[in-house]
Amino acid sequence: MEQTRELLINMGPQHPSTHGVLRVLVKLDGETITWAEPDIGYLHRCFEKLSESKTYTQVIPYTDRTDYLSAITNEHAFCLAVEKLMGIEVPERAEYIRVMMAELQRICSHLLGLGAMALDLGAVTGFLYAWRDREKIYSLFERITGGRMLYNYLRIGGVRNDLPEGIIGTPKDGRDKADKTIWGFINYFESYVLPEWDDLLTNNRIFQWRTQGVAPLPSEVAIAYGASGPVLRASGVKWDLRKNVPYSIYDRFEFDIPVGKENGDCFDRWVVRVEEMRQSARIVKQALQWLAENPGDYIAPKLPRVLKPPKGEVYIRYEGSRGEVGVHLVSDGSANPYKVKWRSPCFTHLQLLPVLAPGHKLADMIAIIGSIDIVLGEVDR
Repeated sequence: MEQTRELLINMGPQHPSTHGVLRVLVKLDGETITWAEPDIGYLHRCFEKLSESKTYTQVIPYTDRTDYLSAITNEHAFCLAVEKLMGIEVPERAEYIRVMMAELQRICSHLLGLGAMALDLGAVTGFLYAWRDREKIYSLFERITGGRMLYNYLRIGGVRNDLPEGIIGTPKDGRDKADKTIWGFINYFESYVLPEWDDLLTNNRIFQWRTQGVAPLPSEVAIAYGASGPVLRASGVKWDLRKNVPYSIYDRFEFDIPVGKENGDCFDRWVVRVEEMRQSARIVKQALQWLAENPGDYIAPKLPRVLKPPKGEVYIRYEGSRGEVGVHLVSDGSANPYKVKWRSPCFTHLQLLPVLAPGHKLADMIAIIGSIDIVLGEVDR
């Protein structure tokens, strides 16, 4: 008598579409997924434990290496926690530089996330275009920070150095200056890159067929699992810490919160990230206008060379590129943190796989993993 049984397969830990060193155990009934479970820990670097043996300033480069595709935002989150613990007031110019850099980093991060998802689904051109445009941001970051991907640029109390002369540019800068001035890049990005993404992929029927209706995430499930950032907003929840619980100087900027219009599926998660890049460009333009007219200090004056926060603890929430980053910092009064706990949105979103995958085809798993946009350096931290 013929019998059928489920097939257990491994995706990873070296599978090219898993966006890092990830293993996913998948049970199949034919081509249909009946069960999925992520297996993590292959990239563990002991970031939280290492922080206990470093000074507060020495921890900053290690934050770069959690979500290494969004290093500036990690630095910003950690610096905000230390500044809150010590009561440090950051100069206004430094605040604007931080916000501008964070939003450029968000654009850079989303470009790779979207490009990699497109590549996973067979759209090679989208991935190549994403690299082309990220290189222009990297050229600007290299001039500002000295690094292209990992920066160690922010400092507790401000930033390491002011913006180089001429890098702001003018609102009339065009495509020929996209890798030379920030205005040049923003103008190029809004007038050329975003319409190109819409034509190439967002409005492409083949891409829509591969993503629409795949792995819907109802808002109540997203909230129950602690989802945040683009994944939560794609499910229709209008929640963004920059608006709802403002930190730094985000309450001074005008921007919208994109949300999903369908059912929180892979396509919604794609569209939300595309729209977030458009809103980040709006924030950068407002910051550039202020920075061009207002000189000032780029770091708080008269800070001690060795920082020793008073005994106590703080928790700050930060709207990172992939969702809510949380920093729980405990001080015992010494020059080293007693404890650093890092909340990873990628870790949280990866736990959604057992909910999102069942009922879909094995080929859809590629779109699902790409749509939640994980970075294993932050998951395993």
